[in-house]
Amino acid sequence: MDATGRRRNPYELTEETPVYVISVAAQLSGLHPQTLRQYDRLGLVSPDRTAGRGRRYSARDIELLRTVQQLSQDEGINLAGIKRIIELENQVAALQSRVAELESALDGAATAMQQREAAVHASYRRDLVPYHEVQQTSALVVWRPKRQQSSD
Repeated sequence: MDATGRRRNPYELTEETPVYVISVAAQLSGLHPQTLRQYDRLGLVSPDRTAGRGRRYSARDIELLRTVQQLSQDEGINLAGIKRIIELENQVAALQSRVAELESALDGAATAMQQREAAVHASYRRDLVPYHEVQQTSALVVWRPKRQQSSD
């Protein structure tokens, strides 16, 4: 099933589908196959594996390889820094997804609350008398008991 809950065609290709062997992935990303193996060992780009343990890269993996290359060569960021950047980007994406989930749940709860409130209002008897709030004053009343007179 996909993110919308529909059943996905098992033969449908998406950007997550692992289809490229390491030589094709290297060519598409402009990197040497040994560089791809190194990135896999470091956990920068982790492709899926076949039953025979061969690497299979997806279109998303190829894009990530290009990003790693760009950050490394153009920006001068070391591989440890790139790994941290990727981890943080993944964390941000997960948090954004969670926020969207929570906003959706909140909207659903607000709608349900409005429906319940409308049902309560619909059940009111129409012959009820409106309540008028009593005005409060700031007067101070002091009560003192009467003194008992002593009988001598």
